Amino acid sequence: MRGLWITAAIVFVVDQATKWLVVQYLNLKEVGAIDVIPPILNLRMAWNEGINFGLFSDAGDARRWILIGVAVVIIAAVLYWVRRDRMQGLALISAGVLVGGALGNVIDRLIYGAVADFLNMSCCGIQNPYSFNLADIAVFAGAIGLILFAKPQQD
Repeated sequence: MRGLWITAAIVFVVDQATKWLVVQYLNLKEVGAIDVIPPILNLRMAWNEGINFGLFSDAGDARRWILIGVAVVIIAAVLYWVRRDRMQGLALISAGVLVGGALGNVIDRLIYGAVADFLNMSCCGIQNPYSFNLADIAVFAGAIGLILFAKPQQD
């Protein structure tokens, strides 16, 4: 489990540091948009009050606490599953990536009332209207990693 906690801590710190750097230091919250490598990589400030792609963003303040609760339950379920099945190696790392990302977005909801999304990528003439953050990538990558690598340890 040590690998899970180290990975979760690294992902959490990197996520929060990038959010601070982009939102506060580069002042994206006021500037709104910064082109980095247009159109492939841009910074576009978006406060996501809902879930992916802004779903449930109009459900009021109760939604914030419900989404925090759902994230905490998911984190607890992943931790229970990993411990119960005595997962090792890449499964533990994947769980740590997922947990660190989920905690990063929970902290955003607690501090800002919404998740700070700022990465925007478009390509090949298709304009992507959505933004995301490193925690979103971590949750997705961690879930995929668990699907691929979660095998219980044999007794």
